[in-house]
Amino acid sequence: MAEAPAQDVDPFTAMESLRAALDQVGIVLPSLAVDAASPTLRMVELGGVRADVAMRPARALQRGSTMA
Repeated sequence: MAEAPAQDVDPFTAMESLRAALDQVGIVLPSLAVDAASPTLRMVELGGVRADVAMRPARALQRGSTMA
């Protein structure tokens, strides 16, 4: 699947897509938000999390990469 150029990706859509995908595997990033201070950069802030929470998406990504 080809990635859309950054200027074509709505940051709010990206944030909600990421939130939904993380939710499917039981991961919540409480600080997940769109960076409203820099709208032209279209940045999504992942925020800070405890180390044990950071390990959960890392493990999910590692599992997913072995399935490809």
